[in-house]
Amino acid sequence: MRRRINIGQVKKGLLVLSFLSFASCALWKPVPQPEREFRGFWVATVVNIDWPKKGTDAIEKKKADYRTILNFYQDLNFNAAIVQVRTAGDAFYTSDYAPWSRFLTGKEGKTPDTQENLLQWMIDETHDRGMEFHAWLNPYRATFDLKTDILSTAHDFNQHPEWMLKYGKKYYYDPGLPQVQERMVSVIDELVSIYDIDAVHFDDYFYPYTIKDEVFNDSITYYNCSLPNQDLGDWRRSNIDSLIKKSHATIKARKPWVQFGVSPFGVWKNQSTDPKGSDTQAGQTTFDNLYADPLLWMEQGWLDYIVPQVYWSMELPVASHRKIVNWWSQYSTNTLLYIGNGPYKIRNNSDTAWNKKKELPDQIHLARNTDEVNGNVFFSAKSLMTNSKDVVKHLKRKFYRKKALPPQLQKTRVVKEQKTALKSIQNQKEHTLLEFDHLEQVHYATIYTCQKVKKDHYVRKKLLTRSFVKNKDHIRIPSDLLKGKKRIAIIFMDKNGRESEPKIIHLKQTDSNDPKE
Repeated sequence: MRRRINIGQVKKGLLVLSFLSFASCALWKPVPQPEREFRGFWVATVVNIDWPKKGTDAIEKKKADYRTILNFYQDLNFNAAIVQVRTAGDAFYTSDYAPWSRFLTGKEGKTPDTQENLLQWMIDETHDRGMEFHAWLNPYRATFDLKTDILSTAHDFNQHPEWMLKYGKKYYYDPGLPQVQERMVSVIDELVSIYDIDAVHFDDYFYPYTIKDEVFNDSITYYNCSLPNQDLGDWRRSNIDSLIKKSHATIKARKPWVQFGVSPFGVWKNQSTDPKGSDTQAGQTTFDNLYADPLLWMEQGWLDYIVPQVYWSMELPVASHRKIVNWWSQYSTNTLLYIGNGPYKIRNNSDTAWNKKKELPDQIHLARNTDEVNGNVFFSAKSLMTNSKDVVKHLKRKFYRKKALPPQLQKTRVVKEQKTALKSIQNQKEHTLLEFDHLEQVHYATIYTCQKVKKDHYVRKKLLTRSFVKNKDHIRIPSDLLKGKKRIAIIFMDKNGRESEPKIIHLKQTDSNDPKE
């Protein structure tokens, strides 16, 4: 017996399928991908949070683990690594002002088991992936605990005990001492002078977070160094202001293109104590507890970028991520604003909002839709590399499908071509080398796929990579990026952020001026 077909039911079914198909497409439709956006991640080295996994690990394991972090974020199309190179009066490089960190070598003051300059290697590996290297320093933490017997004799705790103040279970440099400020400026000058870093970065530890019933005993320094009628809070903030101002001036005097950024605690002040503050009920604030005033630093032009640490969920009543981002977007001036996010809380926090797969993506969506925000930074590097595969997949599909260049510090100004001529193309196993004349003034090059629209007219298409120019005679591009490509467009950028006109390179020939296919 043949079953009678109900035409109405068929139409209804087709309508439902059509709706589900549309809903599915809408659900997975990628959001617009910006051409420029800061996409950073913090690599915390203190107590081996992210890297190295152990200070006693063999050098090749340390290298492999660092590459693993970079490769993970390269696959997510991130463009900046913020790597902690000073954790507590120590250094991850040879320094005249600090001993080797025990978090790097297993014992403070011990030299790494390699003749290679490890920090330079890290910078090169980061640059090879088209990422910026921001050197992250903790300025005032002198020790991570009270085990001072393990400190090197070269540590400032032993060299200058008069600089130290015990607070809680740590020792800190006294920020009010002029000698301490000068030491920090010397540390920065040494680092910027020797290494080809892209930025110096401070975290949120200025004066230490307040500990109940403990006193940060800088009363003698206050008595000796404060101005007449200057109260303790204003005096402490003036000390941090001075460090920020001097650090900025030192960096720009040495290498004007190197950036200076700070990542303060996310709440400047609560509205309950200052009408200008945010609608939050934070237990501590940047202004009142850490004695830092980033609004002044931005107003004075002492920062290139700021990354407030907004590690709370979107609608947390006492400190809503949404409200705090909106507050910073209103009060950030003269600097680029990035938002610091806390993926370390995913499925690992008493706030159940972090159990949702879309909590972090919703925060990125907010940043993308806030005009004043220019990107995001994740704390910490390993957070997304463990048990967050579904979140990573969602981020990659919706927000980080395409590569993006970091924002520029100043408006792009196209300059005349500086007689940069292609000499040869050398195809190696993993990289293709493009040898040029006159790359002396080039800081990096951006490489795009290129489509010919009509005779002698080309259009840049997809951004393939950013190549930092180290040897000043060639550009190195991963060979897999050029596979199947006939031509590419290259734009050269100097250290002042000025771009050249696009240069068309035909990959099957060495004469880049020949327009023939």
